Amino acid sequence: MRNIFALLSGGLFGAGLTVSGMVDTAKVQGWLDVFGTWDPTLAFVMGGAILPMAIAWYIARGRQPALGGSFPAPSDPRLGRNLIVGSTLFGMGWGLAGLCPGPAVASLSYGGVGGLVFMAAMLAGMWAAPPLRARLDAMGAAA
Repeated sequence: MRNIFALLSGGLFGAGLTVSGMVDTAKVQGWLDVFGTWDPTLAFVMGGAILPMAIAWYIARGRQPALGGSFPAPSDPRLGRNLIVGSTLFGMGWGLAGLCPGPAVASLSYGGVGGLVFMAAMLAGMWAAPPLRARLDAMGAAA
């Protein structure tokens, strides 16, 4: 049952990304180009996602998920090296390619080489990140 709801939720999320224009790389890069031809329309998409999610988090406090398991613990609010490096790399990739992981998966349905190249690079980065992080953590501990 959980897998069916996960599939339905993922499909709804992908449809929302497509309808909102988040899979259009030119639109995303226009949103990020604040000193050029800025396109503010994605601000409404982000606001339309953040507000209902904030309400859902408020309502979910102290509850258990309907399909079992538990909600993840809140993340550490402190800024650290992993957060800074990760968010910088994420932002650079988003700005250069105009895609982030969710829209990249949704854009695979369009075909084309660009989305496949992005997905291959993203998967390679996901594969390389844990050993690289372990090496960096070991270097930091030795210093």
